[in-house]
Amino acid sequence: MSRLLRKPAGTTGKVYDVTPENAGWDYVGFGLYKLKAGETAAEATGDVEAILVLVEGKARISGGDKDFGELGERMNIFEKKPPHCVYVPAGSSWSATATTDCTLAICTAPAKPGRPARLIGPDGISLAERGKGANTRFVYAIAMEDRDVADSLLVTEVFTPQGNWSSYPPHRHDEDNYPDMTYLEETYYHRLNPAQGFGLQRVFTEDGSLDETMTVADGDVVLVPKGHHPCGAPYGYEMYYLNVMAGPLRKWRFKNHPDHDWIFRRDNS
Repeated sequence: MSRLLRKPAGTTGKVYDVTPENAGWDYVGFGLYKLKAGETAAEATGDVEAILVLVEGKARISGGDKDFGELGERMNIFEKKPPHCVYVPAGSSWSATATTDCTLAICTAPAKPGRPARLIGPDGISLAERGKGANTRFVYAIAMEDRDVADSLLVTEVFTPQGNWSSYPPHRHDEDNYPDMTYLEETYYHRLNPAQGFGLQRVFTEDGSLDETMTVADGDVVLVPKGHHPCGAPYGYEMYYLNVMAGPLRKWRFKNHPDHDWIFRRDNS
């Protein structure tokens, strides 16, 4: 199995715990809890900030010094309702108690204390259509750079219709060279509809030093340390993914693969 492809560690509790240490990079962390009604998860943030995304289900959430009460409305990802999300600053803690079975994503990156804990969704998050033709996809920009809601984190959800491509044309953001490009590590948490489906993701560099194509199942995570990283959904299966990005600068600047940039230029001319 590819070193970039992660499988869940069980079906309940904390099924993902991607850290900079075990990913071999410096910024992005990704955790995922699968909780039954009545179960609780809690963590101290330490030297990272966190964005909690209620992927599915409902939970009572507190973070920092605030109690946000019961959150969540989307019982199935593919209802496409905007997600309920909470920002929790560094130097604090959070707690979540499931009131229904729920899936809770924990997106983290280095930060300094100081920002207040706050709700960052569903208000302020709307579904946007991107791309054309078989490159069409639908995006919830939870915490991209146009929203001043974090020090380091960039977080977004993407729905890719059956038969379509996403993160396409192939692009990379692996050089700290702003404004030309920003260095951003990235994780993809994939879901498929129906769940027995599969998707494809290729992670590759232009010099060929990294070139891995992975078959992703429902619930898999893909790490993108560098290079281009397009993914595709076969006919019959819709693909969702939750992206977490972070690096030394909270801006998303990328370059398309030179062989395929003509697609981007044509579609945006």
